[in-house]
Formats: sequence, structure tokens, C-alpha cells
Amino acid sequence: MSRLDLYVLRSSSKGNASLISTDSCKILLDCGISGKALEESLALLNVSPLELDAILITHEHTDHTKGVNTVSKKYNLPVFATYGTWGHLKRTCPNIASQNIHTIGESEAFFLGDITITPFPLSHDAAQPVGYSFETDSDKVSAITDTGIITDHILNTVKGSRIILLESNYDLFMLEAGSYPYDLKRRIKSEIGHLSNDDAALTTLDLAKLGTREIILGHISPENNYPDLALKNTALCLEGHGFAVGKDIFLYTANKDSITLIHSLT
Repeated sequence: MSRLDLYVLRSSSKGNASLISTDSCKILLDCGISGKALEESLALLNVSPLELDAILITHEHTDHTKGVNTVSKKYNLPVFATYGTWGHLKRTCPNIASQNIHTIGESEAFFLGDITITPFPLSHDAAQPVGYSFETDSDKVSAITDTGIITDHILNTVKGSRIILLESNYDLFMLEAGSYPYDLKRRIKSEIGHLSNDDAALTTLDLAKLGTREIILGHISPENNYPDLALKNTALCLEGHGFAVGKDIFLYTANKDSITLIHSLT
């Protein structure tokens, strides 16, 4: 039986990276941080970058890809992304070796080691963005960030995940009262933008009904949100529908500049 561990190394509009691992396979999900920051984060988990098997990319925005070029070249790591995402990465990451370029379908499962990986399309202002579910013979975790809406296809794909990293990007009132230009506010609130705290709360409720026991709220905007606000909003929604937070379901917020360590139920 292969247990999956999900470690959020960084999560914010400044940089995103997570480690998905079993005893025999280690995958970096996005690399929106520097090579040095990645090495320091992995060292805290007693993991060497030499142990990584691959990098998976959700989409081409720099807060998810800033370190890909350097890390892939330094450690000779294969990089997996959709065709649309590669259209940008080949220009912004010219040092990725040709043999390390792997194109995936946005809904086609593939395998790395003992992990089955299933991408699913997201709704974001990027070329061909995807989220991912990771599954072994006995465990499943998923990551849903950078999407303006949650579809039935997303919910069906992540169904059964023990842990899910879910975007809770902004508080609507903070965004509307903040200093962002109107066009940027409109883009963030749109169907190709990000999930609000309210969106994340309702999604978490759906996920709880589908059996997920642990949710990490991530990609929290430092300008338009607070971790405690995101957490409280989701907790109130769950408790209002009969789920006991800390018993039926566990909630965490992802750190923007350090590893997020969570209590594991198993």
C-alpha cells in the first residue's frame, strides 16, 4: 500500500510549489520559486532535489514557473505540461533539454512511478491550465488552484481525495475596496480569474460531502485576503451544514513563504 504525502512548499501570488511523494516517487508540482528556495525547502523535509522524479506544471504564469528552467536543467528533470502551456514554456524556459519536454492531455491520465496522475482543465486566463489528482493503490490527493469556477468535471476527478489543496484567493469586500485597478479586479472576479473565500467555502462543502477529510486553503492573496479570514469563512460554511471542523474535516491554510505542515489523519 502506497501512502501519498502532500507538502505545500510555497503558496501565494508570489510563488507556488508543492511536493507530492510516496516512498518510491517524488514529484514537484509547479516551481514558482527560485532553485535556492526549493533546495532549502526540500532540505527541511530531508529530501534532496536529486530524488525528484519530475516537475508538473499547472500553467505558465511566473508564480508557478519561475524556477522551472533552472531546476530542470540543474537536475536533469523531466517537465510535464499541456500543449498550450508548452507554447509559452519553450520561450520562457529555453534551457529545458528536449528529452525533458513531455506534453500531456488536459484530461488524460498518465503514470509516474507508483502514482497515477489525472489532469483536469481549469478556468483561468492562461493558455491551457490544469489541476491534478494523484492516486496510488491506497491513497489519493489533489490540487485545485488558479481557477475562476469549479465544474462538475473537477469535482468528479478529485472525488475520493483524502487531502486537497484548494485555492481561496480573495475576500470580495477586500478586493473591491482595495487599490487594484478596475480591470484587474474584474479579471480576478471573473470565470477565468480566481476563487473567492465564498467560492472556496462552497467547494469545500461539496468536497466534504464527497468524502475529503483534509483541506489546505492556498494561493491566498496577501493584498486581498487574510489566512484567518479564509479559514473562518470556510469553517462557518461547513459547520452551518453539519460538519464539525476538527472532527469530520480538518482545515489548514497554506503558508506563503514557508512549508505548510499539516496533521495527518492516517
